[in-house]
Amino acid sequence: MTRTTLILLVRENPITHVLLGYKKHGFGKGKYTGIGGKVEHGETIQSAAIRELQEESSVVVLPQHLIDVGHLIFYFPARPEWDLTIQVFLAHTWKGTPTESDEIRPEWFKINNLPFQQMWDDASYWYLRILNGEKIKATFTFKADCETVATAHIESL
Repeated sequence: MTRTTLILLVRENPITHVLLGYKKHGFGKGKYTGIGGKVEHGETIQSAAIRELQEESSVVVLPQHLIDVGHLIFYFPARPEWDLTIQVFLAHTWKGTPTESDEIRPEWFKINNLPFQQMWDDASYWYLRILNGEKIKATFTFKADCETVATAHIESL
């Protein structure tokens, strides 16, 4: 199972806006998601999150500014090579201005206007819970189309 990360840069407290990235190619092409990626051999989950954010958006977050808010597991029975875990972090503090890269076009969204129709189907189950201050552990299993959630189990931590 592939280990991955997401960082959600957020504005204000309580949170009013979140930075999402429009995926220009690769896994998830054409969808908005948090910014992150795969954990490389020898990396900690935090260092992978920081590296991916900087590579994909030119933004720098320090480890002490990462807030661990979720652990997600995804199963794709029709494509088990897609199975993955995601460690989700929030960050209220960062350096730099989000800038488009070859892979991601960053865009700010009001949390009451997230583009769920252009996100993975699971997003509507958990994004608002995290953005509203909940820490979660969740497992999602996708249908054979690899697009639609078949089952979801979410618990608060």
